[in-house]
Amino acid sequence: MTSQAHASRLIQFGDFAIDPHAGELFKKGTKIKLQQQPFQVLVILLERPGDLVTREELRERIWPADTFVDFDHSLNTAVKKLRQALGDGTRKPRFVETLPRKGYRFLGTVKGAAKVAPAPTPKRSAASKSVGRVFEVRGGKEKYMLAAVDQASQKERDRLDAANDDVGFSLLIAHQKVLLLPSGLKVRVIEAHEPGLMLEVRILEGEHYGRTALLTLAQLVDAPQGERPPVASFFSARS
Repeated sequence: MTSQAHASRLIQFGDFAIDPHAGELFKKGTKIKLQQQPFQVLVILLERPGDLVTREELRERIWPADTFVDFDHSLNTAVKKLRQALGDGTRKPRFVETLPRKGYRFLGTVKGAAKVAPAPTPKRSAASKSVGRVFEVRGGKEKYMLAAVDQASQKERDRLDAANDDVGFSLLIAHQKVLLLPSGLKVRVIEAHEPGLMLEVRILEGEHYGRTALLTLAQLVDAPQGERPPVASFFSARS
């Protein structure tokens, strides 16, 4: 952040600054990690500080019509992550105000560039294109696949794998932080986590019906067209 050219691109508010071209957020000169969609929400809000930006406008700008995604969940998650990065709250917001059922408003004073460039249209990876689609857990030599339930459990699993800690790994399974998923199990992708390597899926049948887990695209295969998971599978698994 030393070059004059770079400084001229910065949009400043409070202790924060963004470079909309580089997709970077800074606090007092220190770069803060912020994922693509929360950053895009911020850029759009900064375009019109003090004005209402509707949820529909955010949908059109960030999630194109051909994107299959749970929009409400994705937008709420993006705004939550944005607030976390800014240290902002919902009761007494300093920057991002929620207008229930309408949208959001940026409250801070914006300095720097005269006009914030429109948020760029995201390039959709193979992982992001899979959001909303139904897959089956890929078969192979093993009839079951282990999947962590969330990112924290995945990190713990990786740590235990690196340490060859079989006891700790067994405890993860016992506490259902890692699930045993049979080959052919139907799941729906609900989110592609940055940088797009891990997919969050909803389990659509069997013992773990309704729960979420993390899998890679390589661990999934397209489900046969026209088939839908039976609604009663959750109950029959327990009868």
